[in-house]
Amino acid sequence: MGPGPGGAAAPSSASSSTSSSSSGASSSSSSALCSEEELLRKASISPEDVLGLPKITSDYLCTPEENVYKIDFTRFKIRDMESGTVLFEITKPPASEREHSNKKDIDPNAGRFVRYQFTPAFLRLRQVGATVEFTVGDKPINNFRMIERHYFRDQLLKSFDFEFGFCIPSSKNTCEHIYEFPQLSEDLIQEMIIHPYETQSDSFYFVDNKLVMHNKADYSYSGGP
Repeated sequence: MGPGPGGAAAPSSASSSTSSSSSGASSSSSSALCSEEELLRKASISPEDVLGLPKITSDYLCTPEENVYKIDFTRFKIRDMESGTVLFEITKPPASEREHSNKKDIDPNAGRFVRYQFTPAFLRLRQVGATVEFTVGDKPINNFRMIERHYFRDQLLKSFDFEFGFCIPSSKNTCEHIYEFPQLSEDLIQEMIIHPYETQSDSFYFVDNKLVMHNKADYSYSGGP
């Protein structure tokens, strides 16, 4: 769900706040089915391409270097919209601290994957707000969009589609996206609880309809590691 705090840091001089709701559907009938292998052969990947994926990807569809806009997610918070309870929150260390680490020891995909651990009650929530803070580099960003697809095994549970809009250069931005969760059967809920980390998501980020970032996550709903 949402971004893992990764990528390159950028100076911040402005702030904006937006709110959006999911517009995706739990099927991909509007896009032609395509395989991960087919997409990896393309020069660039579009939103329509990822909407045709029938299952979770096994690898990343772009490299960290393709984030030429230096989009850097620095804080992420999930809350239950009904009670206001904060369910998850993570903040990345300041850029100055990260720059002191030995770059030779850093996994190039570090920060692109998040593992979430929730209780079974999470699966019965109807609406969750995900607040994200991010900075951008010295290029303006037009039509910043995220498509996030959630699967249990090879079953698509929900596809979310969020617009971030325009981001000015060297800015710090905050927005909250509202996730409307699908109604799950009790049988499916029990399967998701007893099979931790078999629920997974791909988060695809686009600028001007070109894929520039790809993050992944998996989920446990058993209440512990």
